[in-house]
Amino acid sequence: MKHLGRFSFTALIILFLTAGLCYGQSAPNQHWVKGVEFAAQEKFNEAKGEFGKVSKGDPYYETTKRALKVIKDVTDKKIKSETAIYIFQGIEYSLKEQHEQSISNLTKAIEINPRYADAYFFRGKAYGRKGQHDKAISDYNNAIEINPKYAYAYNNRGNAFADKGQHDKAIFDYNNAIEINPKYAYAYNNRGYAYANKGQHDKAISDYTKAIEIDPRFAMAYYNRGSAYANKDQHDKAISDYNKAKDIDPRFAMAYYNRGNAYYDKGLYGKAISDYTKAIEIDPKFAIAYNNRGNAYVDKGQHDKAISNYNKAIDIDPRFAMAYYNRGRAYAGKGQYDNAISDYNNAIEMNPRDTLAYNNRGNAFADKGQHDKAISDYNKAIDIDPKFAMAYNNRGIAYEANGNIKQACSDWKTACALGDCSNWGVVNKIRCFRK
Repeated sequence: MKHLGRFSFTALIILFLTAGLCYGQSAPNQHWVKGVEFAAQEKFNEAKGEFGKVSKGDPYYETTKRALKVIKDVTDKKIKSETAIYIFQGIEYSLKEQHEQSISNLTKAIEINPRYADAYFFRGKAYGRKGQHDKAISDYNNAIEINPKYAYAYNNRGNAFADKGQHDKAIFDYNNAIEINPKYAYAYNNRGYAYANKGQHDKAISDYTKAIEIDPRFAMAYYNRGSAYANKDQHDKAISDYNKAKDIDPRFAMAYYNRGNAYYDKGLYGKAISDYTKAIEIDPKFAIAYNNRGNAYVDKGQHDKAISNYNKAIDIDPRFAMAYYNRGRAYAGKGQYDNAISDYNNAIEMNPRDTLAYNNRGNAFADKGQHDKAISDYNKAIDIDPKFAMAYNNRGIAYEANGNIKQACSDWKTACALGDCSNWGVVNKIRCFRK
């Protein structure tokens, strides 16, 4: 029987899609946090000193520039001091994940200065952090209506559209941000993200490269370009970019993780395991890294170590269907078919259209000699994906085991027409024609 493995590249895509945008919402820069605390207490000079220490290339750099503008607007008497205090208190609550209080304070700032674009901008960010993207878009609309040259608001509205899966609208906004500010590295990075989600990886790479040219210390842009190269199977280029990302930010867990995926795809399982281990050291709750380290151990034939890693992934995320599926593969590799079937059951319960889980559960039943149950599972896999050649081949083997050579021949012939002729060789052709 052919057991289909779950490749690490799938998990790479998952993390890439959740990590590409730059909102300034990664692990907070401590100077940024301290600056916000000072500003929320009306200690604007102290806040300016802290904000000045936020270096270019830090995810909070662009947001920090907006914060400095708020302080300048107080100094220039464009807004009341009270407005700025509410804005910074709102930001402080947002950093603490107290979103309702954050939005409440920012709303007070808007009530005092209803034509102050930055108040809408920061409230839009707060709504975005809460996952209320339509409200965020509404606030960015207001900011742009007040200030049509507000590049940051266009960028963040693009982020909100991207979070809603509306990548063409996102690209339109990033275009506007770049037109207003051609040196806006974050807008290039985020437009690259949108292109990548549309499968336009060459355009994505071009945008990430532009972001890096503007800001050579932009770790996320290197990371995203590496992911785009990986999507094009250019793993050496991907590794080079992940190297750069981790050199800039040694605590960038996903850079280690995705470099591990690239090594895995090159068959360098030892290096992959080393990178997954480093990612886990940085983030002990990194469930997908445990899952993929398990995959690497499976490919090294170390099933017990693999199972230990899948156990950990499931402990962190009990709804992690892929980890159950992969642990099932590891149990099958040890000949523990009942344990494998139990795990495939869990994977199917969480994802009833998982053709791979049906295929492999069928294999486990076949290995137990329960060919009718195996055929039932292959039937299900084929119903979901009528072009699943491997399931036809496996069902043919099960039919053969049941003495139904005619049906076996039909399945092997179908599989061959779909591109897998491994069971439609000369010997079986002769047997089938004789029938």
